[in-house]
Amino acid sequence: MPSNKVKLGTLIEPVENRNSNEQYSLEHVRGIATSKIFIDTKANMDGVPLTSYKIVEPDMFAFVSDTSRRGDKISLAYNDSEIPYLVSSISTVFQISNKNELLSDFLFIYFNRPEFDRYTRFNSWGSARETFSWEDMCDIDIELPPLPIQQKYVDIYKAMVENQQTYERGLDDLKLVCDAYIEDLRRKIPCEEIGNFVHQYNVKNTDGQITLEQGINIEKKFITPQRSNDNFLGRKIVRTGQIAYCTQLNNANVAIAYRTGPDCIVSGVYDVLEFNKDNKLLPEYLMLWLIRSEFGRFVYWASQGTSYEFLTYENLANYKIPVPKTEVQQNKRKEINEKLKAQIKEICPILIKGSIEEAKRTVEV
Repeated sequence: MPSNKVKLGTLIEPVENRNSNEQYSLEHVRGIATSKIFIDTKANMDGVPLTSYKIVEPDMFAFVSDTSRRGDKISLAYNDSEIPYLVSSISTVFQISNKNELLSDFLFIYFNRPEFDRYTRFNSWGSARETFSWEDMCDIDIELPPLPIQQKYVDIYKAMVENQQTYERGLDDLKLVCDAYIEDLRRKIPCEEIGNFVHQYNVKNTDGQITLEQGINIEKKFITPQRSNDNFLGRKIVRTGQIAYCTQLNNANVAIAYRTGPDCIVSGVYDVLEFNKDNKLLPEYLMLWLIRSEFGRFVYWASQGTSYEFLTYENLANYKIPVPKTEVQQNKRKEINEKLKAQIKEICPILIKGSIEEAKRTVEV
């Protein structure tokens, strides 16, 4: 049987189950990331009723139609776990209605391609906010190989994901080794103030050219902020390769992160660090120190204020670490893991194309 092109809307259906009886609690609430995964919500849920939240059962999908502020990507995820999730009422939840023609995992591979992000962004509509609606999703033309061929390429994808996850789990053990290793460096190498290697970067988005808005959580990651006034003018710019942090502290949990994605803008409560051009301090090495609980205790001690505690750049610049030669600073294990993640992302379009071509070859034979 050859591959056939059909409208995706003939294979999927919306699901509108609400948490009206509050059968699921706050621990089930999730956000939806542009990296195509469900994440712990960063919203302030104090006093928020969960009755209007939508239920995403296992083997269901959810996406956010708004695409205008997400770095040319759509927030979409597939619940491949064994527990239900709750997502905001603005999300669209759907499932495959015809599993005799389309596997959920195969559709998820289809969604994971950069081509799909480009398609959804190009086909988004609106003025102040551009959206990719449910009707737009249903209008997608998708080429389907037979189920056995879909399953073959799903198995290849899952094998790669499992390999990467196994590798990543080893990073927790690696962190313990790194902690011991960098403490040993402290004993062997004189410590220097990080202000000798970085400086403040205070460039504002005065022309409004950058529209990718980001926040930072205490897990040291950039995230999509939960609230925005849609006014991007005057926000601080964070360039790729810089570090940004929130000057307002939450106890010893400082929100600080290294920017590896495209340039973005952040709130004025953030400060931005740029590395000196001599490249004597690597951002990845510095972050090894900044993610430690010891650093959290330092910034809380060094912060100033009454009702709110603030960390100034001058105080942060006083933090001292040993700075060995750059080759010593390299963390090869983490670098390899990121490459594995990138390879998985890159393999998705290859798997889709390969499955379609194999279906055609089967017919020709």
